[in-house]
Amino acid sequence: MSAPLDVINPYDQSLVCRVEFDEGDRLETKLASAHAAYNDWHQVPIEDRLANVQIGLSRFREKSKSIARDVSQQMGKPIVQAQREVETVFERANYMASIAEKTLAPEVLPGLDGFERRIEHVPLGVVLNVAAWNYPLIIPVNVIVPALLAGNAVLLKHSAKTPLSGEAFADAFGALEIPDLVTNLVLNHEETARVIADPRVAHVSFTGSVEGGASVYHEAAKRFIDAGLELGGKDPAYVAKDADVAFAAASTVDGACYNAGQCCCAVERVYVHRYHLQEYLERAQQALEAYRMGDPLDEDTTLGPLASRGAVEVLERQVAEAIRAGGRLLTGGTRVTGQVGNFFRPTLLSDVPNETLVMQEESFGPIVPVLGVENDEEALLRMRETRFGLTASVWTADRDRAERFSRSLDAGTVFQNRCDYADPALPWTGFGDSGKGSTLSRYGYYHLTRRKSLHFRTKI
Repeated sequence: MSAPLDVINPYDQSLVCRVEFDEGDRLETKLASAHAAYNDWHQVPIEDRLANVQIGLSRFREKSKSIARDVSQQMGKPIVQAQREVETVFERANYMASIAEKTLAPEVLPGLDGFERRIEHVPLGVVLNVAAWNYPLIIPVNVIVPALLAGNAVLLKHSAKTPLSGEAFADAFGALEIPDLVTNLVLNHEETARVIADPRVAHVSFTGSVEGGASVYHEAAKRFIDAGLELGGKDPAYVAKDADVAFAAASTVDGACYNAGQCCCAVERVYVHRYHLQEYLERAQQALEAYRMGDPLDEDTTLGPLASRGAVEVLERQVAEAIRAGGRLLTGGTRVTGQVGNFFRPTLLSDVPNETLVMQEESFGPIVPVLGVENDEEALLRMRETRFGLTASVWTADRDRAERFSRSLDAGTVFQNRCDYADPALPWTGFGDSGKGSTLSRYGYYHLTRRKSLHFRTKI
């Protein structure tokens, strides 16, 4: 039997909780219960599924304060941001519920004399949701609510950093009209592979690293089941010559540093037209130096610690390499010494060559690397020099420019004058090493169902 999992607070290194891994008979019981739940649940009419999911959301809301506090203590998110994440759970869940009946309704094809033809969207079965720690509430809800409404049951394997968030979903949704519709799992890598290999699991939805996604996809492919993969990003922003530079600087800094930069769609590299470069740098530096680092449970804290010490080391290496390559450090660039928390100072780099690590590999921290460009063509060239493709943003008053960039950028979402936001009405998807499949919108339902064609001869 594995040793228990200790969850450590990244702010003060205190023990948040100790949980047991699921293995052996305990894991088998959970797998069997989830499969049994699916067998009953998928026969429940959609209107009853909707009513049950609303009950689950009400239970989640009843514990929203403690759920937000658990998020802050487990991974260091400032409490105000954790509370906002709780509210986003309901925004996304309610939107997905609002489109469920229409999206999942059978599609009846135009009449063909003597035949009836329709397409049904049928559930997959038991969905394994492997969730990440950086947004431990909204990442799972993107899958849990549409999966349940489509008629699936869910096994939620949360990150080892945030198991209490997994328990919150199981407590809210696990005991509805049918028990065990959402089951929380605490698994190591070996047991996760075993669960993917289990014939009772019909689909995997994974959020995490590129390496982790490749491993999950490999295991799923052995059984010819599908996997949705939301992986990393190295999301670019371009501040064009006609941009509102004050708005662009404030927004891109926020997009880079919200949740301490620990977001797959964070702004991770900024290209600025040289006409605005100096003003952008001055405004960005001012915004970065205004962040207040401190206790995540303090409502005045605007920048929490990174979730691990290893994350601090990654940023140190990236900054050092950028400086060696000719980049200029304007503010930050170092860990905060003299305290136990995993803090890294908000960082601004300028003149950073595009081939450096900080411009090519995911940073996942409060860092803004900037490169000046001469024109749109150079900006587009630099933005495209990446293996990732989650989001990109163009800061311009010119709609035609935004449209032109959107046609040329390989990114799941292209923003104009916005960044770091997932609209539930739009599919959340990525290109390249940012993954495959979709969550949110009607396409999130399509990814959690399969098509069944019905072709009936009505006249003989």
